[in-house]
Amino acid sequence: MKIYNTLKKKKETLEVKERINFFVCGPTVYDYPHLGHARTYVSFDAFVKFLRKTYDVFYLQNITDIDDKIIQRADEAETSPALLAKRFEEEYLKDMELLSVNSVTEYARATDHIEEIISQTEKLLKKDFAYIIEDGIYYDISKFKDYGKLSGRTTAQAEDGTTRIDENVRKKNKGDFCIWKFSKSNEPEWDSPWGKGRPGWHIEDTAISEKFFGEQYDVHGGGRDLMFPHHEAEITIMEAISGKVPFVRYWVHTGFLTIKGEKMSKSLKNFITIRDFIKKHSPRILRFLILKSHYRSPFDYDEEKIAQAKQELKKIDQFIANLKENETKKEITKGYREKITEALNDDFNTPVAIATLFSFITEANLKIEEVDKEEVETFLKEIDSVFNFIYAKKEETLLSYEENISEEIKNLIKEREEARKKKDFQRADEIRKIIEKKGYLIEDTKKGFKIKKYE
Repeated sequence: MKIYNTLKKKKETLEVKERINFFVCGPTVYDYPHLGHARTYVSFDAFVKFLRKTYDVFYLQNITDIDDKIIQRADEAETSPALLAKRFEEEYLKDMELLSVNSVTEYARATDHIEEIISQTEKLLKKDFAYIIEDGIYYDISKFKDYGKLSGRTTAQAEDGTTRIDENVRKKNKGDFCIWKFSKSNEPEWDSPWGKGRPGWHIEDTAISEKFFGEQYDVHGGGRDLMFPHHEAEITIMEAISGKVPFVRYWVHTGFLTIKGEKMSKSLKNFITIRDFIKKHSPRILRFLILKSHYRSPFDYDEEKIAQAKQELKKIDQFIANLKENETKKEITKGYREKITEALNDDFNTPVAIATLFSFITEANLKIEEVDKEEVETFLKEIDSVFNFIYAKKEETLLSYEENISEEIKNLIKEREEARKKKDFQRADEIRKIIEKKGYLIEDTKKGFKIKKYE
């Protein structure tokens, strides 16, 4: 398999042993998960499921359950940071379950790894990569000679205005970041050799990954917006501690999410949570939308794309409903399985794989009376073990059973049944197409037929 390595700025062959240690930055749990979260976590969920066809993958994801944003939101809601974080962690996991994101081996909370965070902070101080000022312990980015090798930013460029870089006029460099924050009144706190405090954002990930994977591991994923400063900071922390390069062999980043070409933000009033999306559309549609776009490409969301996605998923539903047991069986999946695997092995190219799936459905529909239902279903289920949008849950199907149908449709159904009894399958198929044009679909089963109406 080839994968685009952000660190090397090129596609590389994935060279790993039987087990892949795979880490993805999880959410900061202070609000409901949004479409940006869905884009990243659905993409990596499918990616890991595909890798597991060949490798043993340990998929680790952290949960940031202590952070300035959590403390601020808890204060506004008049609750404790711990209770607020617990609430939104639960909401996050509910949304992931709805989106069939179920490949994570283990979730690790920051607050469960304070000991490891303190240990790493001690090592950085001992090696003179960190210093203490009145509000906390900071990492000195000028001491790390390879700073910027992931994002391409120099230490001078790190002083540009960026989000979540700790402000203090006494820092040695503007880009220096806090790895241990001393306690303010009424904030969560833990004992440390330097007094009571709490962890900074960046160091929690390195402390967690070192505990599970050691000082070096295989793959680190996350949204492109985390490349700087977060992932850059992780590299500086772990490589300074261990002296081993590289900290992570393959860095993988999902592209930005926009709404009609604009960045999603609450100020622009185009901020969409997963739960708001699901009030109007099914989780299946969102998963399909995400995987139709290459994980590294910008993902632009609009209602027209949703309407198109519904029509495409309906085509899948219609095809599955059309499948039936046939006496004449013809191998139809040959070649398509290889093409889909080839696409996914090329930097997990889901758009090409999905286009191949629809090419298969088009061909199979033309030969529907000849295809081997068992072979096709095995093929589709194999693909769906990665995609999780082909086989719809009952409440997510885009076809619905219809009992009250017109006399015209009833007469056409009767005529079709008579043609089938006479083994005039050409005429039966002609009638089926007439019925479909009128908005209905016939599903043949061993117990007879069922009639469905398009959504």
